[in-house]
Amino acid sequence: MTCRLLKLSRQPYYRWLADPVTDAELIEAYRTNALVNAHADDPEFGYRYLVEEAREAGEPMAERTAWRICSQNRLWSVFGKKRGKNGKVGPPARDDLVERDFTADARNQLWLSDITEHQTDEGKLYLCAIKDVFSNRIIGCSIDSRMKSRLATRALHSAVARRGDVAGCIVHTDRGSQFRSRRSVHVLGHYEMVGSMGRVGAAGDNAAMESFFSLLQKNVLDRRRWATREELRIAIVTWIERTYRRRRRQSGLGRLTPIEFEAIMTTPASQAA
Repeated sequence: MTCRLLKLSRQPYYRWLADPVTDAELIEAYRTNALVNAHADDPEFGYRYLVEEAREAGEPMAERTAWRICSQNRLWSVFGKKRGKNGKVGPPARDDLVERDFTADARNQLWLSDITEHQTDEGKLYLCAIKDVFSNRIIGCSIDSRMKSRLATRALHSAVARRGDVAGCIVHTDRGSQFRSRRSVHVLGHYEMVGSMGRVGAAGDNAAMESFFSLLQKNVLDRRRWATREELRIAIVTWIERTYRRRRRQSGLGRLTPIEFEAIMTTPASQAA
């Protein structure tokens, strides 16, 4: 009856009944699923990184096991050796819709995003920040010990949570894999935002964001040696929230801070939105 309802032929069912899936095969299937999911989120990762993601997902395994499963399922890093002309390398890069014109007439017209890193005694800490070009305000950020696609998507989620209606907003980035990942493409589509990317190796295509990171480097990152990631994380967040947004006056904003500029230039109706 079960075979009839599920439209399964009897012969494979009886074959499975005589020789069911072993515990080892089941474990292998779960491990494969974990590695496949991790590779779909971050296609630039090799098996050494994928095995860490699988462990976080609750499927621990040896690196050798991960290498074998990845080889069998062709889960290769997009930055590794070419495997043929028809290999999948993730979503294509987007066009440059900004062309170094870092101006906007209102909030939520043009956002810039990029990732920077800094060393601590515990290892590297990564920061993804999002700037609204209209007021140069940092409206979203994400900090993590790993430079993965979720670093970029979390920053975008935090910016949208702060800004509200962002449909049609252009989000300009470089061509890093974190911004080209399927997860990032999905988030942009979910919020009806438009992606834009500069050219490869052209730092000037995102110069307005690089200027913020230069300030951060001089005022926080290079001021001292950082013992722990948490210590540096608190210093970064404190400087952005207390100093950059509310106290640092910018000549391009008429010697106003980003918070003051938005308060003056934005109508009450827009602020409420």
